[in-house]
Amino acid sequence: MSRDAAILIAEDDAGHFALVRKNLWRTCFLRNITHFHSGEDLLRFLFQEVCSNQKDIVRNYLILMDIRLPGKSGIDVLQIIKEDPHLRMIPVFMLTTSCDASDIQRSYELGCCAYICKPREYKNFMETVEFLGQILSMPECLRPPFGRPLSAQVG
Repeated sequence: MSRDAAILIAEDDAGHFALVRKNLWRTCFLRNITHFHSGEDLLRFLFQEVCSNQKDIVRNYLILMDIRLPGKSGIDVLQIIKEDPHLRMIPVFMLTTSCDASDIQRSYELGCCAYICKPREYKNFMETVEFLGQILSMPECLRPPFGRPLSAQVG
């Protein structure tokens, strides 16, 4: 990912957010991590960015989102993001305690990049986030340019 990329984390559990941020900072060069306590807060921020004529700025975002958020669920927020022509190219990773098969299927149907179940044990949780950070910090971790579908990149 780009060195100037920002990770937007929608997570209502402050402890989980702190652990994720700590391990992302430890394992990769990303320093811009913003916390949103609800899906509505995240959407308000994203739509404010688009409305303020900063459409190109969304190419520098990556979202980590819990499913169990107050108000709109993470799946509802994912659907809204993927339906918007300016936001749909933002990669969204579901990072959640829900390992329900229907949540996983629905998230992939809506266009999430990855669905990661948060392990219940502290050590495993930390290892999972560390592994995610290592993947995100790799220069090979690329995504299609803003506004161009992945299928146009293949071949």
